[in-house]
Amino acid sequence: MRVRIIFDLRNRGAVLPFYHQHLFSGFIKDLLTDTSFGVDDNLFYNFSGLKGQTRVSRKGLHYCSRKVTLVLSALRTEVIDELLESLFSREQIQVGELELAPEAVEQELMPEQREMTKYICISPLVVSSPRFHRDTKEFIVPSMDKFSDLLYDSTLTRMEESGHYTDVEMTEFYKFQLVPDRRYLEKIQQEEKKFARIYPLEGQGSEVEVRGYTFPFVLYAHPQVQNFICNCGLGEYTDYGFGMLDFAHSNPTQRTQPYGKYSTIAEKK
Repeated sequence: MRVRIIFDLRNRGAVLPFYHQHLFSGFIKDLLTDTSFGVDDNLFYNFSGLKGQTRVSRKGLHYCSRKVTLVLSALRTEVIDELLESLFSREQIQVGELELAPEAVEQELMPEQREMTKYICISPLVVSSPRFHRDTKEFIVPSMDKFSDLLYDSTLTRMEESGHYTDVEMTEFYKFQLVPDRRYLEKIQQEEKKFARIYPLEGQGSEVEVRGYTFPFVLYAHPQVQNFICNCGLGEYTDYGFGMLDFAHSNPTQRTQPYGKYSTIAEKK
């Protein structure tokens, strides 16, 4: 399940760092303390960076729009519901410099999953962690089999750990191949821009850095695998805001509907 949380920005022009997933990771873990779930529970959720009209400066991203949105997704609906209940019990929250008031929620309507889907990365994709690959900062060419193989191992391990799939179903998930958009990568390289960067991973108890990638790609996989990564993210450290995807050539605002009681909160304020 995927929802878009709409916030009212009380101090327009306030700044967030260019990479601010760690701020929302800590915020979501704080919300979890008011739910029936534990902070350390593996809940298979994922989230995006904060979306809105921005202006770039040396300080970071200045948010200029009155409304900003955060995409939140999870394998289980009850995780979303309890996080929203915790969030909307607070009149205002502080994330970095931003003063945010939760206003409404929209549910993203997911198209029927197929074995071939083209995605874009709306947060960096991390392919390796210490449990699968020793060097978390190594640059791996996306067209190499190693890149796809690491994501396959990560995805199947997480799907098995979720307990959401039977042993018989797991045996059907053998097909998995990621094919990067070669034209996009060539264009980025010609323009001397980057599609892979090193990101700090905060909250691990020690200093950890990972390499994150952002580029469009086609994924060939079982429809249930496609559904899992749409709700839980792709790759490693998804509960830290890495690996959130969206469908290419699709406007998510055109496939949303008001979600439950949170659709009318803005009207009551």
